Amino acid sequence: MHIPDGFVAPSICIAGYGISGGMIWYSLRVIKQDRFSQANIPKSALFTAVFFVASLIHIPAPPPLTSFHLVLNGMMGTLLGYYAFLAIPIGLFFQAVMFQHGGMSTLGLNAVIMGLPAIVAYSLFRLRSKIPQKRQFLAKALAFLSGSSAVLLSALIFASISISTISPEFDADAEKFAIYISLGSYLIQAFIEGLFTVMIVSFLERVKPELLKI
Repeated sequence: MHIPDGFVAPSICIAGYGISGGMIWYSLRVIKQDRFSQANIPKSALFTAVFFVASLIHIPAPPPLTSFHLVLNGMMGTLLGYYAFLAIPIGLFFQAVMFQHGGMSTLGLNAVIMGLPAIVAYSLFRLRSKIPQKRQFLAKALAFLSGSSAVLLSALIFASISISTISPEFDADAEKFAIYISLGSYLIQAFIEGLFTVMIVSFLERVKPELLKI
């Protein structure tokens, strides 16, 4: 789900940097109003490292995937809120520099692909405060939805960009078919990441519930 250098036109890369820059500015405004920023900044640094390391762990999968790695942008949004849009670009930067996952010209675009769905996941997870204590299974369902929907939304944004920028040198129909197949495979990954987010949230609820307060 990382767009590499040279895959899209420079104008799209510039637009990606513009959108991501605007989101970073807005996120900093929100964070500035956070009364618990001194506690949330170290937590954000920790999960930035988790987001970075997750890209190195490849999980075997059946065709059409041979393997995949956890994206975790849904979990980042769930646990970090607007801090996620600062943490994700940092993780993407180190992935691009150290392991060539993505690229520097497309860093802003990849930040949008990963970061905007993380904010959506955060908005979904915030709804748990309106759920009665007796219906905590609904809170778990929200955690699952937050983790899985972010992956699916990222995949849809990635697919939309990929389809709209197919080079005329390639077979457009074949490229589109491959992209549609990959979208189907992301359904499996979304399910796994939804379960993973539920596990993390359930664990933190038992041992460190204050970490869920953003």
